[in-house]
Amino acid sequence: MKIKILVIVIIVFSLILINGCSPKRELEKQPPEMEGFVKADGEMYELERGGYRWEWKNGTDTAVVTTDHASPNQMAESIKPIHLTSNGRIEIQIEENPELTVFLWNKSEREKEIPLKEKQFLLPAAKGKYIYEVLAKWHEGEVSYTFVAEVH
Repeated sequence: MKIKILVIVIIVFSLILINGCSPKRELEKQPPEMEGFVKADGEMYELERGGYRWEWKNGTDTAVVTTDHASPNQMAESIKPIHLTSNGRIEIQIEENPELTVFLWNKSEREKEIPLKEKQFLLPAAKGKYIYEVLAKWHEGEVSYTFVAEVH
């Protein structure tokens, strides 16, 4: 009888140890590798990932990772613009359904927030180059994405 109890205790302890060392726990501590996309004119275009802030519990403490990344207007210098039609509908798609906020940037700063309806917005009627930042927020943190629209 004592041997059976000892075997059960060893099995339970082993399962707890294996579960505690599983890679899933480590992944929860890392900032997401969530890809983001813009859907426009029936095509999908990948968003460029910028800076992020991510936090997780580390025992009784909270650990935080914050990156220092180029601003969207600086990133725009090396991003290939997406050629789109004026007044075209843009849909933002990012994994795991984060809360989204979209900002229009000028050459130096955020110019204004773009209202979203069901993760969509309309491009301006005026032709030109527009820099957009998509700020995605999850419970654990946030990630900034950028895309450039060349409106014709």
